Amino acid sequence: MLSVHQDLFKYCQLLLERRPSAKLLRMEGAREQISEMISSLDRRDGLVNSGATSPGVGGSKEPNMENQSATRNRPRTYPYFRYLPYQVEDDAQRQKNLQDIISHLYVAVEAGDFAPGALHWTREIRNWLGLKFDPTKEQRIRLVKLYYELALAPGLDVTTAERFASMFMVLTKRKHYLRPTVDLTLDWTPLFRELKIVVLPSEAGMGHSTGVKRNIRTLTKLCTFAQLYFEPQVIPAMLEEILPHFSTSFAEEAFVVVGLINLLFPTAPPASDDERLLPQHYLPAMFHLWSLMNRSRVFDTTFLDLLSRLARDSLTSPKVPFTDCGIYTQEQTSLIFTAILRMLDIPVGQATSPYSGSVDLSAGLAILLERDQKKHPTAHHIARWIIMSLSPACLDSVTSILTKLEGLIQAVETFFHPSNSGGWTKTLHQLVYYLADFFVMRWNREKSGEMELPEERKLNEPLKRRFVLCLREVVFMGIYSKSGTAMNFALSTLQSLAYLEPDLILPGVLQRIYPSLQGLVEVHRTTSSLRALQVLSRIMVRTKGFRCHVTTMLGLALPGIDANDLEKTIYTLSYIQTVCYNIPLYDLTEGRDDVSGSMLASQWIGSEVERMEQDGINVEVDYKNGLNDKDEELILRSSTSTLAEFVSAFLGKVFTLLENLPDAARVRSGSPEENVINTLPATFTPLLAALSPELYNLALNKVAVFVSNHVIHQARDAMAFICSALCKVNPGKALKRLVPVLIQSIRTEIDENGAASTRNTGSDVLPRDRGLVWSISMLSMCVVHVGDAVMEHKKALFDIAEYMQQKCKGIPTVHVSNYVHHLLLNLTGTYICDYSLYEKDVYARGLGPNDWGMIPDPQQLDVAWHVPSREEIEFAVELFSSQGGNAVSQLTSLTDGTSPIKRIGTGKEWSDEVSRNLVLIRLLLSGVSVLFDAEAASKDSDGLGNDDEDVDMPLANGHVPEDLDTEISQIPIEEAEENEARPTYKYPAGYMLADDDPLYKELHHLRQQAGGTLHAVHEFLVQKQQDDVACFGPLYTAYRSWFIDVGIERSAHVLDRVTRLLAADIHPYKISGLRKEYPRPLLLRRANVYHLQRLRHNSYPRPKTELTKTLLLDLAQSCVSSYTEVRRNAQSAGEAALKAIIGARPLVIPPLLQALEEGVARSDFALIKGGMYALVFGTLSRTIARDWRYAPRVIKAYISASTADKASVQKLCSTATLQIMDFGRPWERMVVLDKDIIRSISPSEDVTDKVDKVKAKVLKKRANVESKMAALSDELVELARTSHWKKASRTGAIVTSLGLRFESIASEKMVDLMVRGAIESHPGLRSLYGAALVALFSLIDTRAIAQHNYENCITDNPYHPAKVKIPTRRDDPNWTNEYLASFARPETDYYVDQEHPGWLVWEDTMTAYKANPKTDIEYDGVEQGILDQIGKLLTREWFSVLFDYFKQEPRDAGADRFRISNAMLLYYAFQLLLHGSTAATFSDIKEETARIFGDGTDKHQHRAAAEILGALLSSAADVRLELRTEVWEFVFPRVQKVFADGLTPENSSYWISCLHMILRGKDPRRSWPIVDSLASFRLDMSSNAAFKESSKIQLLCQCVSDLGWHFQLEKPIIHDFLTHIDHPYKGVREAMGGTLAVLYRTRYHESYKDVETFMDSQRKSSSIGTAPYQPSEEFSATIHEIFDRLEKWRLEREPGQQTPSSYTSGGKTVLLWLDSALSSFECTELLRFFPNVFMEQLLHMMDIKEDQELQGLAYYVFRHLPNIPRRLGEDTELIESLIRIGTKSPFWHQRLRVLINMQVIYFRRLFLLPQEQQQKLFDCVASMLEDTQLEVRLGASSTLSGMIRCSPVEMRNRMVEELNQRFTKMLVESPLPKKAKGNLSAPSTGTSTPTPEHSKLVLSRHAAVLGLGGLVQAFPYSSPPPGWIPGVLTTLANKANNDPGMVGKSVKSILSDFKKTRQDTWQVDLKAFTQEQAEDLDGVLWRSYFV
Repeated sequence: MLSVHQDLFKYCQLLLERRPSAKLLRMEGAREQISEMISSLDRRDGLVNSGATSPGVGGSKEPNMENQSATRNRPRTYPYFRYLPYQVEDDAQRQKNLQDIISHLYVAVEAGDFAPGALHWTREIRNWLGLKFDPTKEQRIRLVKLYYELALAPGLDVTTAERFASMFMVLTKRKHYLRPTVDLTLDWTPLFRELKIVVLPSEAGMGHSTGVKRNIRTLTKLCTFAQLYFEPQVIPAMLEEILPHFSTSFAEEAFVVVGLINLLFPTAPPASDDERLLPQHYLPAMFHLWSLMNRSRVFDTTFLDLLSRLARDSLTSPKVPFTDCGIYTQEQTSLIFTAILRMLDIPVGQATSPYSGSVDLSAGLAILLERDQKKHPTAHHIARWIIMSLSPACLDSVTSILTKLEGLIQAVETFFHPSNSGGWTKTLHQLVYYLADFFVMRWNREKSGEMELPEERKLNEPLKRRFVLCLREVVFMGIYSKSGTAMNFALSTLQSLAYLEPDLILPGVLQRIYPSLQGLVEVHRTTSSLRALQVLSRIMVRTKGFRCHVTTMLGLALPGIDANDLEKTIYTLSYIQTVCYNIPLYDLTEGRDDVSGSMLASQWIGSEVERMEQDGINVEVDYKNGLNDKDEELILRSSTSTLAEFVSAFLGKVFTLLENLPDAARVRSGSPEENVINTLPATFTPLLAALSPELYNLALNKVAVFVSNHVIHQARDAMAFICSALCKVNPGKALKRLVPVLIQSIRTEIDENGAASTRNTGSDVLPRDRGLVWSISMLSMCVVHVGDAVMEHKKALFDIAEYMQQKCKGIPTVHVSNYVHHLLLNLTGTYICDYSLYEKDVYARGLGPNDWGMIPDPQQLDVAWHVPSREEIEFAVELFSSQGGNAVSQLTSLTDGTSPIKRIGTGKEWSDEVSRNLVLIRLLLSGVSVLFDAEAASKDSDGLGNDDEDVDMPLANGHVPEDLDTEISQIPIEEAEENEARPTYKYPAGYMLADDDPLYKELHHLRQQAGGTLHAVHEFLVQKQQDDVACFGPLYTAYRSWFIDVGIERSAHVLDRVTRLLAADIHPYKISGLRKEYPRPLLLRRANVYHLQRLRHNSYPRPKTELTKTLLLDLAQSCVSSYTEVRRNAQSAGEAALKAIIGARPLVIPPLLQALEEGVARSDFALIKGGMYALVFGTLSRTIARDWRYAPRVIKAYISASTADKASVQKLCSTATLQIMDFGRPWERMVVLDKDIIRSISPSEDVTDKVDKVKAKVLKKRANVESKMAALSDELVELARTSHWKKASRTGAIVTSLGLRFESIASEKMVDLMVRGAIESHPGLRSLYGAALVALFSLIDTRAIAQHNYENCITDNPYHPAKVKIPTRRDDPNWTNEYLASFARPETDYYVDQEHPGWLVWEDTMTAYKANPKTDIEYDGVEQGILDQIGKLLTREWFSVLFDYFKQEPRDAGADRFRISNAMLLYYAFQLLLHGSTAATFSDIKEETARIFGDGTDKHQHRAAAEILGALLSSAADVRLELRTEVWEFVFPRVQKVFADGLTPENSSYWISCLHMILRGKDPRRSWPIVDSLASFRLDMSSNAAFKESSKIQLLCQCVSDLGWHFQLEKPIIHDFLTHIDHPYKGVREAMGGTLAVLYRTRYHESYKDVETFMDSQRKSSSIGTAPYQPSEEFSATIHEIFDRLEKWRLEREPGQQTPSSYTSGGKTVLLWLDSALSSFECTELLRFFPNVFMEQLLHMMDIKEDQELQGLAYYVFRHLPNIPRRLGEDTELIESLIRIGTKSPFWHQRLRVLINMQVIYFRRLFLLPQEQQQKLFDCVASMLEDTQLEVRLGASSTLSGMIRCSPVEMRNRMVEELNQRFTKMLVESPLPKKAKGNLSAPSTGTSTPTPEHSKLVLSRHAAVLGLGGLVQAFPYSSPPPGWIPGVLTTLANKANNDPGMVGKSVKSILSDFKKTRQDTWQVDLKAFTQEQAEDLDGVLWRSYFV
């Protein structure tokens, strides 16, 4: 908008700088800064500081106004400004700039200039914040409110609103910026309004039809950030608003309500003492809602998210009661843990999933409200809930949350084992990771005082220890996981646990790591061990005793560097890197008498390793108390004496690795070789920096010798990185040693070996040149970022550059240019050149053991920077001038023909030379980029601005001078916007040169010269060498550098790269709750990144110059080249250049557009593709969309291109369609904003004039654009009418977006096109125009309902004449029954279409629609005119043609269904017809419908008829009663006839869909004839037409599920079905079973009189609310009657009967009903019938072998039983029933089957079963081991094993001890009788019949063996095995191994399985056996040596 001269601004700035007060201002700013720092330090322990995990508590409700000028609640950890090597701006300047930006933002918003105006200033604020500047609290609050308002403003363009939402999230990203509900509160209703439009469309008036919806992902993210700032006081109002929508009758509403509560519910603790705001006031109601939707994973996840956030936010509040279960009760906690167990997806026996897919399928739109599972995994919610509920109260309670956590981990422990992986692996490891991470975060924040909470809730040492012990074992298993993701989680967890309790974790880690590094175990364990060492090294280095192991570990890790295993190599290098960041590699024995050599350390380590070997996995080491400090220090010192050997060996290993490295396949391919090459520098830099001077000399010497004696081509980059690291750490010493050697080597290679003497084809370096390239690469990496040390070698470096440029040809030349580039970067850049681990004073006093793992203070660093000196800059300019001048002159001679190298012949030498010089120019430009000044770069060579558009604005401190405004106004609006130079805000970034400096002038003159040369080369290539693609690539990358490398080397993405590398390096040091506890070198690198951020910030777009324009046009010309490669390079460079130059876009669009139009005209596909890519797929498309000088031409060119006869162009066009349609999107007509919020950011001075000017400009532009859109729309309508279908389809799509507008709706021509197009012969066009016509009708209706007012439309304020608010008599206890009874009669005054009113709670009023509306929607002139025009076109012929198309056979099978799009089109057309506005009459429609339906024999006739009749009935819903009656009189007989006789398997789906359309979301009384007809269906037992019967039942079922609880005609139907449950036909039984389930499901409702009553009744009932779905007496009687009947039929059926009987048929119907009910949310209704009614009957059915269908169904339903959720105490009867059947049933199949459910119930109900019931189950299973049937005994053994495995430790140990004694005693006390002496040798014939006594004996022995085996198998992965297992195995081997038959076989199987599962850990496990036990098992468990 404001385009100005830079000169004037410069002048203004000079005036400002000369004002005497400027210095005073700066002093004031500094003083303010100091006082603010002091006050922020004072606040450090105050209440302000609660940014951890929850809002602070106890602050006053009123914001503390004096504190509003403060910037942060917590001071910055890192002083960014202080560490920069130059003077930075003061705070006053920053604030002034911010005020200026906010002032511009205000003008833009107030004037309605949202895009690009407000977006630009938003970006400026984001950039300002990105520089680590802090707004005052008051400014932040105002901005947050503003952006919240803008993000949700009605009428604002959606994409613009998303950018504002993103800014809102940036401003509230950290909780410590603004304390929730203390500093800031937000209103939840705007967010709710927007969410409602998406997920409750029936409620949102017409918001859903106002065009583009907001992105729901943005809304849910907004909720995540805004929710913190909703005050708890709004909870009652929120529940009053949201809860009434809850209903399971239409299950989607239940999901939506819970999703909305989760997103919006304020979880912050209340500031007031209002009881209603405390969690336990509303939690029972929440738990009740949870129990209303059983078997749903979505509900479980949503509630865990909500409850865990509530736990987090309430933790800090003393007002919220807190116990050993946190803020929850025992009962609530047990339920949540049971849900957690469900969510972990642990497989149990033969159980099916606890979740039912069909329940979550009904979530519908609610899935949009779910949080992103990747960012918010379930494990995160679980861990947050558990950790935020812990407190010391947990330690003494046996029912605490900690005890339950231990129980949970123990129950699933075996699922962590690497051998036991599956779908659960990731979730389990993720869970322990988050548990540890949250614990560490809470521990650290509590310790630092950042998280304030009552003393009695703070975590303490015993709690921490117990927590670590709880997770220790499973984490040790996890680090060896087969899944990479699981291993990553486990290693991070290991780090967290070791951080908390090093003494508990490190001994076990070392015990496992020593053997694996010594090569005693498998390779994958070695890799895991190296990774574990890496994450633990920092903690080891700081922990007494354990640090003495570090140097030994380094030595043991070295073999991991191995060219044959690159993955292991990477982990080894990473480990060494981490150690070197934490310890100095200094020999600490030097100069000491008390210790010398490594003997002491070796002996100590040896004894420790031996101890670990002996003690095994449970080794305990207590160095804290067991090793005195003096001894420990001596051992540590002794251990460092081997470091010289380590460094030597390490370098040797690396050199061997490099010699054997395979060739990297491709650059950036992510290959292992490439990863190794990237990891080496990351390791070497800290390693070399950590070396003592002596060791550094050793390393330098070794590297120098290696470099000079070897040439290893594939290791060139890696070696160069190593040289670079050497030079960075000690530039003086390293360069002195390396530079002469390398320069000499280069000269030798060139002079003596002829290297690089000729060009070469291909991309590989010739063997002849490899030595040269090796030396150049080393040299170029030696001279980059090493500081001023290169100046000592200035002449040699300069000369060798000149020499190489003269002599070299071919590929080496690129490396030569790269060397010059690196040298320039080194000379001109400002960068950190300090890599030391410690400050200088630490080195000065000498390093000692206390310096190991020292944590530097980020506030106390002394940073060494390289700042270019004058000599360095002179050298750089000289080098630039010499090399650049040479390149320019060579290019000139090459293009003007004066060069000796000619273009003729096949030789490509000319191309090579051009390319080489272009590459050199590019690298020279980017090498000195930091010396280029944007201001000089935006002037032509004479130093003056060249035209009006060029602006010179280094730092805009003020506003635009008035006279410039008038100048701007004369430029065309679109151009002004693009050419605009808005004020830019630059900040000091260490720029070295003044603009009058000769060096400055020379540099910029050379840059101009380079630009001119590039243009000349372009001209020459385009004219003479068009096909020389090899030259165009380097040319356009040089162009790119010329444009963007000004002020910073943007072409190399320096900032991104450096930021990414730093992020990767600090990742291992990030510990939750701590800030920037990084090694010193990484802290220094943060300062370097910040310096680059400032440079990047200053590289603003700059104005055009003549040269810039020329070069931009060059790029535009090549963007449409005939050669693909040339086009791509030019487009890439062009995209970059457009971002760097102001006004570049309007400059390049015309030539590109002209090229596209030419390409289309002459079918030049290259031109078309070039033009399309450049204009539509790049950043230009945004400009074109807003600039309607070009948009019409682009749209027309696109439409013409879409007919091109080339597949690639077609593909391009179809991809671009949506983008082109977007061009036609209407601009914002009106945006509704809260004026007070906007005014809160208004500047102090009056800017009304500015606002008015901008507003006028915006309105003028909008009017201009809309008129052009309308004109284009008319033009395209004509085109669409006359074109080929392919062209017409694209045109039609664009016309729709261009032509539909709220004011004018659409032009006559367009309406005509749409109506005629809807009956177009081409099916694609027909559907396109049909959809457009529906959109047109929808827009007319929306406009009419909004009373023709756009504001009503966007603020969702509709007026519907038929809509009424009906008062509810909710205080009348009979009201609900009367309300429901009214649905059983057709007479009514109003219709209630929505299902939710009254289902859960009643409101004062409910929305309804008049039954016989006297007035209809009123249309104004515009609407009526269009409707009249449409009506005239809707003739009988139109309908006739349309109906014929409907009847056509679809082209693909997928389209053969009821098409809702057809029905919608007819719905609107029929509405118009019924109002008498169409040429066709209702009688015409009757006749046409009858014609289409014909005789009804063809399925296509049925489909068309269903669509027509469905639309006709829907359209008659709101018309006058007489009309409606006429429609029904026509439609109903036909529908009834079809339902009665016309349904076939082919057509029934159409009619079910038709019925769904008529009934869904409607009052049943609207469609009474159909509902009544379906409800009057009764089974005809005499009929043999099974399909006819079943399809009628399916229609009835659809009717009931659509009408839900409003269907009140169920009683006779249920009675009829239950009377005939033994129907002979399968199809009928299946339909009956499903329908019975639906009928009973929809009977349930709660209907509390209001929300308060609902809440109270839940609270009074219990802490988890009332139990829903309690069966009525009538229902119970029905169930009993049915099962009694089944039992009677069972007894009547003859055993073995093959034919169907009443029992088998009735059983299947009942089973289908039960299956449907148990798979649904109301499954708990059947709970009480399980024990005594269902169970035995199901078991009987499973025994009917003659009917496999019955068996299968019964088994399936039987497996549902344990999956049904129950409450505490609801299991008693069921368990007793299971035990009764298991012990007493006469049928062994039944006894075996109940075992399946016993194990599942035990596991799933682990937290809900009382101990006595658990004991009963154990006793039952143990007794079943003595069952007479072998299968039952084996089943009991595995069930016992599973139950023991998942029991809590205390119970597990008790049961093991008890059962072990019992079974051992049983085995010992029932010995087999010895054979008679005389019979010893008689062979057994096996034919003798055993006596009963003998059988009983064998049974007892087998029971004992299986019992003991079950105990052993309960611990498959415990290593070493529990102490009692060796004894049990010995008993089995000694007492029963030689038994004949099944007993002996079972023993052998148990023993061999034991060995088999322990192959990995056998060496360790063997140590658990005593010598005697081992001897007893010799030959049994393992083969004896002598066998």
